[in-house]
Amino acid sequence: MSGAPRSLAADGHSPMTEDEASPAAPSVARGSGVTLWRQIAEKLEADILAGTLAPGVRLPVEAELAERFGVNRHTLRRALSHLSEAGLIEATAGRGTFVKEPPLRYPIGPRTRFSEIVAAGGREPSGRFRGSTVEAADADVARELQLAIGTPVLRIETTHEADGVPISCGSAWFPAARCRDLDLIYEATGSLTRALATLGIEDFRRRETRITARPANPREMDILSLAPGRAVMVLERLDVEANGAPLQWGRSSFAADRVQLVFKP
Repeated sequence: MSGAPRSLAADGHSPMTEDEASPAAPSVARGSGVTLWRQIAEKLEADILAGTLAPGVRLPVEAELAERFGVNRHTLRRALSHLSEAGLIEATAGRGTFVKEPPLRYPIGPRTRFSEIVAAGGREPSGRFRGSTVEAADADVARELQLAIGTPVLRIETTHEADGVPISCGSAWFPAARCRDLDLIYEATGSLTRALATLGIEDFRRRETRITARPANPREMDILSLAPGRAVMVLERLDVEANGAPLQWGRSSFAADRVQLVFKP
């Protein structure tokens, strides 16, 4: 995550690392008529809005926050849940809870490259290979890639992240004869653009993008670390080579509140 190290007030705790921070005022007032969890939520929200807890900063673990505020974990979790529902913080499995960053601006145009888009936004892009298989093209894949039904196609499953936060997951289908071993190269490089270049495909263009929205299914919630009820934007895309030949047809699910799709005429 980006951001310079922060100096914290002396409170008997060791300083956080550069991507962590602690609340400025840990005390809560009992008997004030305001529930403890709401007081905690309001204090953390004030720190977030003031920039004391900057976008991308990781919060201390639950046990430390509960100790600092002098409450049990159940109370602390209710406060964090409230902030999460308000879109101010987000928990990512295996990484912790972070102050939510602004949605990633994601331009859709003739040349759409995930790694370039994320890097331009000041974040670190990464692609994760989740598996591949050679299968017979069904009616949808055959139609999009202009192949006969049953033609062998290479299916690649991926997840894409920005600063370690999952942004999208999905599948892409390629003509198997044209893209032999593309999956092995992609797994090794983590970049589809570089993998295709290795096969002599130096450039490709987006011909069409179709977008729908719906609630995330259980698999998407797991892969993208989404809470129940969160939405995804489903992008279907068709990319072609310089000569117009279909290269890949893909379907990806984007965490709807982590991206802002931008279309320019």
